[in-house]
Amino acid sequence: MQPRSRNSYKRATILSPGNNLPKITRKLTGEFRRVWYVEKVLKRAPASRPVLRLGNVRRANRAVILQLLRHDDELSRADIARLSGLSEPATSRIIGGLIRDGLIIETGDEKPTGGRPGRRLQLNPRRVALGVQVDNTETRFALTNMRGAIMEGWSVPTPEVAVEAIEVVAQEIAHHRRRRSLERIDGIGLCMRGIVDSRAGVLVQGNRADWSRVEVRRLLEERLAEPIYVDNDVRAAAHAEYSFGPAELRQAHCLIFVGISHGLGATILLDGRIHYGPRMAAGEFGQMTMLASNSHSEQATTLEQLVSDETLCRRYSQQPDARERQPGEDVSGFAQHIAQWAVAGEQAALTALEETARHLGTGIANMVWGLDADAVVIDGALARAWPITAPLLRERLPDVYQASGLPVLLRPSALAGDGAVIGAASMPFSTVFASSDPLPAVRAYTAQKKRPEHELA
Repeated sequence: MQPRSRNSYKRATILSPGNNLPKITRKLTGEFRRVWYVEKVLKRAPASRPVLRLGNVRRANRAVILQLLRHDDELSRADIARLSGLSEPATSRIIGGLIRDGLIIETGDEKPTGGRPGRRLQLNPRRVALGVQVDNTETRFALTNMRGAIMEGWSVPTPEVAVEAIEVVAQEIAHHRRRRSLERIDGIGLCMRGIVDSRAGVLVQGNRADWSRVEVRRLLEERLAEPIYVDNDVRAAAHAEYSFGPAELRQAHCLIFVGISHGLGATILLDGRIHYGPRMAAGEFGQMTMLASNSHSEQATTLEQLVSDETLCRRYSQQPDARERQPGEDVSGFAQHIAQWAVAGEQAALTALEETARHLGTGIANMVWGLDADAVVIDGALARAWPITAPLLRERLPDVYQASGLPVLLRPSALAGDGAVIGAASMPFSTVFASSDPLPAVRAYTAQKKRPEHELA
């Protein structure tokens, strides 16, 4: 019996009878650099383990290059190959595909270093998406590019009836498209408060009692011939903070984003991926039970009731020499003013802010203990007074993290209140920047569009 050649052994291993695998040609050896003994791996692997496929590898490599260009203005092919760890031929091949797809463009030559000058690359600035943030009193719109930069923004009052609010969104978008004569828009992302089922595009329960079971995606798609993506506002802000905020946040294994306004919402990111939970309600730490103490007794309440903007304003109004809120001024806007007055040294504002920050610090400590988080980002009025707020929050954090040499990264939001609308606008780009599965809102929309028309009816 003659020994098999090396190549025939590879073919026999991969194409052995009974394994039901498609034929794998020699072309794959250039992608994977080696041929794995697929039959043995599949037999030993658990049934739930996903199999690495060529399409996933290509998508992951494309995402790596796009993410590098998202965080640098311009890079050369050599820069990308060095930073990504991909070979130069693979880098050039992927870049060629991205240029053909209109995702990146060549901008000019590098400074000559003795050889042929290379071309600089950047994300295509003409690829834009529209983000919408529906708040209780105001609806914000922002046209952004793939790097999260707001190119144009405006706002309108939010109607009290949910269906009317969605109609206003549709009218504003249609008017803006006619006025700007946009040749292409990659999609529309919309975020709002409350429990949002991003897979179905439905607001399950908003902050208002009558904002319940609102089919946001269906209502907008009936009016607009554009892809529509829907999610919770705090999740959108967390996604933007991770994608466009400081680089140190992208090193966190467990990041908690806490947004405070009329209530408290939180988002959990595990290795950069948002954890939604089976009910799309993960991160509702605002409902955490807390004890509120006064001079007479202790009373059970929730974290949201202790730290919301409304509570901060009420604490402030109870202080001597407190200023009065202007007629028609929104609670969150007045809370921002209290933070500014506290930084300026006003005693009434300082007293109200410090008490609120201590309660928030206790709540964050519970979150950190429960999730073993290594980074926490705060957005809201308390973040505007960070020199006052930060020490009060840190004194509540568990001592074990200080003793272990792994302290918790605690910082204010870098997007200064724009995170939610930027995050909404970035939803349509999630498919191209995701190295694995995109956001549920994007995954669900894509799956819906691939279903036969008789199933969509």
